[in-house]
Amino acid sequence: MAIFIFIVTHWYLSLFSQTFFHHRYAAHKMFDMSKVWEKVFFVFSFIVQGTSYLSPYAYGILHRMHHAYTDTEMDPHSPTYDKNLFVMMWRTKVILTDIYRGKTQVEERFKKGVPEWLAFEKFANSWGARIFWMLFYTTFYILFATQWWMFLFLPVHFVMGPLHGAIINWFAHRYGYVNFKMEDTSKNLLPVDFLMLGESYHNNHHKYSSRPNFGVRWFEIDPVYPIIRLFAKLRIIRM
Repeated sequence: MAIFIFIVTHWYLSLFSQTFFHHRYAAHKMFDMSKVWEKVFFVFSFIVQGTSYLSPYAYGILHRMHHAYTDTEMDPHSPTYDKNLFVMMWRTKVILTDIYRGKTQVEERFKKGVPEWLAFEKFANSWGARIFWMLFYTTFYILFATQWWMFLFLPVHFVMGPLHGAIINWFAHRYGYVNFKMEDTSKNLLPVDFLMLGESYHNNHHKYSSRPNFGVRWFEIDPVYPIIRLFAKLRIIRM
């Protein structure tokens, strides 16, 4: 039971940090927040993403490039130009790393307003930090796993962040239904999205990229949107 709770908790907390802070805030600026709260969510993302921590700065730029170049050769992750899921994941990883390390010439329009905390990013993206989290997850499994097959889930914790992205970037451009006819292949992967916290309403998002509620039809419930509204009422963010 402890392992199951750990997997579910890590899955949803990591996913929440990615959709709320990296995607809706860093990439799309669907709401605003103070520099203090921005740093709080930097730290929160590091804690819940752990080994697979994604730079909000690099993620924001990469995702803006995806919207600008969707399904073209310049798209950083596209099933149209990558022959399989793993090739796409690796190419995305290379591009993300190059953006983070400043090896890629990035247009100013993609960098504008993207949150940046250089000192913290250097620590959070270090191998020392990643190895610490890998040891933490492994120790947890050693202490609480009751069957050998439970250890098969351990690698999922190591690649949690990229795994979330790959599910949407690959499958939501290949399978699902369409609410809006677009010039790209974006689709809504799940009609009721309890697994990806609204992220699988990808066709809706490509149609209304600045809309904080990813759901459009009555049954498309975005679980993160009520949290955004709550944070706005608590003045953690400004809509």
